Amino acid sequence: MEKNNSATDSLHTTAGNKSTTTYGDDVIFLKNYIDVIELTEESNNAKVAITAALQGRVMTSSAFGAKGRSYGWINKELFQSKETLEHINVFGGEERFWLGPEGGQYSIFFKKGTEFTLDNWYTPKLIDLEPFEVKSKTSNKVVFIKEAALTNYLGFTFEMGIQREVAILSKQEIQKTLGLDSLPETIKTVAYKTTNTMTNFGDSDWKKENGLLSIWMLGMYKHSPHTTIIIPYITGKESDLGEVVNDAYFGKVPSNRLVVKDNMIYFSGDGQYRSKIGLSPKRAKNIAGSYDVANGVLTLVKYNKPDKTKDYVNSMWEIQDKPFEGDVINAYNDGASSPGAKPLGPFYELETSSPALALKSGECATHVQLTCHMEADEVNINPIIKALFGVSIEDIKTAFL
Repeated sequence: MEKNNSATDSLHTTAGNKSTTTYGDDVIFLKNYIDVIELTEESNNAKVAITAALQGRVMTSSAFGAKGRSYGWINKELFQSKETLEHINVFGGEERFWLGPEGGQYSIFFKKGTEFTLDNWYTPKLIDLEPFEVKSKTSNKVVFIKEAALTNYLGFTFEMGIQREVAILSKQEIQKTLGLDSLPETIKTVAYKTTNTMTNFGDSDWKKENGLLSIWMLGMYKHSPHTTIIIPYITGKESDLGEVVNDAYFGKVPSNRLVVKDNMIYFSGDGQYRSKIGLSPKRAKNIAGSYDVANGVLTLVKYNKPDKTKDYVNSMWEIQDKPFEGDVINAYNDGASSPGAKPLGPFYELETSSPALALKSGECATHVQLTCHMEADEVNINPIIKALFGVSIEDIKTAFL
């Protein structure tokens, strides 16, 4: 990662918004350390910045060109340090390609026989530091490829091929994909779709008894005391659908940070308390999001959830009784792991996963995710939130009261 002395991290004012780091500032910064591929959609002045050096990761995006708000969280301190850390290199980025499961007897983050503690947790280099190859590139789409092998906690080795396509969408495509009747010009918008395909390149079929992998998309965004994560869920009896939300990942989440109401889960995205939640395939819909009340920014992810698939890898840090009853949607709020410890960011995350991939030799599977940011005043963006999530801005503002 070469350094260029033209870096700037100054604060500017985005059009119609409070002072914040612009997309242009962040791209200039990133170019001092990594390659940056920019996609542009002229019809709505949208931009997306991606790097091949970090697995085709979307680092940030803008709904208002170079002067627009930079939506992705970037760990500038880590880039500037030029250090390589042992457990994970949290460079940030608003959508990164990952693989699961994280914990359990089929984990790819823990070595065989080790305890499931933070000291023993290591992110595979494939999804932490290794670059992907650029297969093709245009002004609005880039395709990355990678061949790799990973060995899980049980000792089974997966040989795989990965293809990741990132495409920026026009406003008309965004409107159609989200099923909206209209998308007013008063709303600044950027959206991109990633198509992530994994192929079993090995001679052996991937079977449950050896463990399975999942394609896992994680987005890191800028935390604030005004940001609330909103996740709609499928209603019904616990006896039929199980618990509404799993909040046992890092200990039960306090009630002033996680509220479950009719049809909606509200979870703090303030970056001040390390916590994680998840929804099972029986409870999850195909959308999740967040809303920053202070800046009028709606962020959402939408993914291709299969209708009848039930097997999802379990990432709980324990030997599991049910390793294929994991979550399909997750949200993470960063914070110190213990009193006095330094947080990873802080930031917050929205995450989606593919089903467990029981692929025969030569077979492939694909996980598709749309990430979208919309920015406007409350009058203009409230109807969009209602249409997509079934709640109002007022509901979000008062969720924790």
